[in-house]
Amino acid sequence: MSDTPEKTRYSDEELQEFKKLILEKIETAKQNYELLKSRIMTDESQPTFKVLEEGASTLEKEEASQRAQRQMEFIKKLQGALVRIENKTYGICRVTGKLIPKERLMAVPHTTLSVEGKEIEQQQKLRRR
Repeated sequence: MSDTPEKTRYSDEELQEFKKLILEKIETAKQNYELLKSRIMTDESQPTFKVLEEGASTLEKEEASQRAQRQMEFIKKLQGALVRIENKTYGICRVTGKLIPKERLMAVPHTTLSVEGKEIEQQQKLRRR
């Protein structure tokens, strides 16, 4: 066992690394959102004459709309992560208070839970049922 204290937060350099990753993800998500939005708008301006085409077109619009909504929620979560970076609380599990492993943050940069914290939260939800 080592005498060095357990790390309680990421260094400013590490936070900047995460910030860069998150900004890139926000940019990609915004591009995807705009693409989906334009697809919804374009579909509305094209007249369709066949009932089957209208049904398929409506379904496609609904799916595109749902994907656009998910993209917007993703963007908001990423923006929340940027706020946590500025507050220097990024990467700290909201359940356990421990540092979320860097690998997990690189894969899911908007997460506020470690795997352990997520399991605890799920167990608590199951107990409430």
